[in-house]
Amino acid sequence: MAEWELKPLTLGEILDRTFSLYRKHFLLFLGITGIPHLLPLGVNLAQVLLNGPAARLGQVRSLPAAPPNGGMMALAGVATIVGAIISLIAYLFSQGATVYAVSDLYLGKSTTIGQSLRKMWGQLANLFGVSILNGFAILVATLALVIPGIYVACRLITCIPAALLEDLGARSSLERSWDLTKDNAGRSFLIYVLYLVMLYGLIMLFAVPSGVMVAMAPKDPSTVMMSTVVIQVGTFIAQVLVGPFFLIALSVFYYDLRVKKEAFDLQMMMNPQGVAAPANPGVPSMLS
Repeated sequence: MAEWELKPLTLGEILDRTFSLYRKHFLLFLGITGIPHLLPLGVNLAQVLLNGPAARLGQVRSLPAAPPNGGMMALAGVATIVGAIISLIAYLFSQGATVYAVSDLYLGKSTTIGQSLRKMWGQLANLFGVSILNGFAILVATLALVIPGIYVACRLITCIPAALLEDLGARSSLERSWDLTKDNAGRSFLIYVLYLVMLYGLIMLFAVPSGVMVAMAPKDPSTVMMSTVVIQVGTFIAQVLVGPFFLIALSVFYYDLRVKKEAFDLQMMMNPQGVAAPANPGVPSMLS
């Protein structure tokens, strides 16, 4: 039996359910987000420790300039590309697994960290396409003017749960989100604002002591390296702690929109074991 009643919600109720889900299943969401991001964190810290702050930040100016080493430059380039790929895969895994976990819990099912992450194995390529197309749509709108970019981002906020929970492709998931969020861009915007305030507020807690360390000993390579490590670890902690909030909120928001526009609560009453399929596959296209 579902712990939360499926019914139309206000924004305050959406946020209240988001915090309640996060608090009651904190270790679950912490594991889903943190485990995939441990490898990118390790790669980033290894680059900092191996390259050294002198090479990264140009701190050592008294040494004679060494001739460029093509092999080392190529190796650094490959390492950067590999690190970016690892970070992207970790991001997609944690993002999709969190949405799956929220859906299971919200609809009264049990789940674990492993079960949620395993569901993402067959969805990586699709979620990558959704993320790329979503980012491209927002970028194009932003290039026109900043405000249209923000509006498009707000209208596409539910494309990820739509893609995963309704098994839609990249284009269809964006069209689906555009249809669901009609007349609800304002609520999407407030969810984004709260998430960004929490994320960057937490990052600043680590950035401030790091900046103080550098200010006290700006020419000390070990201090600069330590401050870089603090920023890397702080960013990791901020992502792991705040990331689930945003994904839980947009998942609850997604179901709320379906309840209001498609009577999803009645569908679940008639078929409790049913999947979250779209009520109307022929949704209007914003991209046609």
